[in-house]
Amino acid sequence: MSDIRFNGKMVSFTRLILNTDEPPRILQSLQAALGTDTGAHQGTLIVLDSSVPQDLAAVLALLQSYGLKVMAVVKGMLSEQGQALGLAILPADQPMQRIQPTEQVVPEVVAPVPQPVQVPPYQVPTYGQPGFLLVHNDTLRTGQQLLSERGDLLLFADMNSGSELISMGHAYIYGSARGRIIAGAAGHKEARIFCQRLEAELVSVAGTYCVADDIPTHMLGQSVQISLNENGTLIFRQLNNAHEMSPQNIA
Repeated sequence: MSDIRFNGKMVSFTRLILNTDEPPRILQSLQAALGTDTGAHQGTLIVLDSSVPQDLAAVLALLQSYGLKVMAVVKGMLSEQGQALGLAILPADQPMQRIQPTEQVVPEVVAPVPQPVQVPPYQVPTYGQPGFLLVHNDTLRTGQQLLSERGDLLLFADMNSGSELISMGHAYIYGSARGRIIAGAAGHKEARIFCQRLEAELVSVAGTYCVADDIPTHMLGQSVQISLNENGTLIFRQLNNAHEMSPQNIA
């Protein structure tokens, strides 16, 4: 037997993107997204990215005080400091075209054809309570990204390969899902993915992900719900009908 062995392993992590270099604002955003209990996320693995220059040592200290452990940084603003601190440097993503959703609604009024309503001023919703729902009616094409920073996201169309859908809460795709689907992007473990036809390149819930080759083959092409179990493992469950995909029918 060899003295060493290389073995691949799926690792659960959350990507954190910083758009400010002010620690008080970073802390405020963490508290809004994760709550004030710093022990609740102890040991959560983070891949760190930033759109602005940072004092990386100061950011690491702040995240560590919250129980978050940075395992790598994305190549870019943090590369040199990350390398000096012995962190892994991950390649940057290919540029994606951020598109605007068709409309914004609240979950209580979602029907087979959602009706637009007056959206109140932005506030981070408490997960599990009625919050924002973004709706998009057009096909998500290769190179396009659809992002919900306020709550759930509903797509009444297909996703092409090379597209990306990111939701802080649940993700609903009433069509063929061939791109990357990320739910619970802020770490909400109760988030779920609902697909009318699952053909995804990658699915992720609260940082735990599964690539296409590891998706159960009997789930491909099916209407599927994806969630985390109490052990943090992705669970794939076939849906019987579209009624189960409704935001009012989350088990």
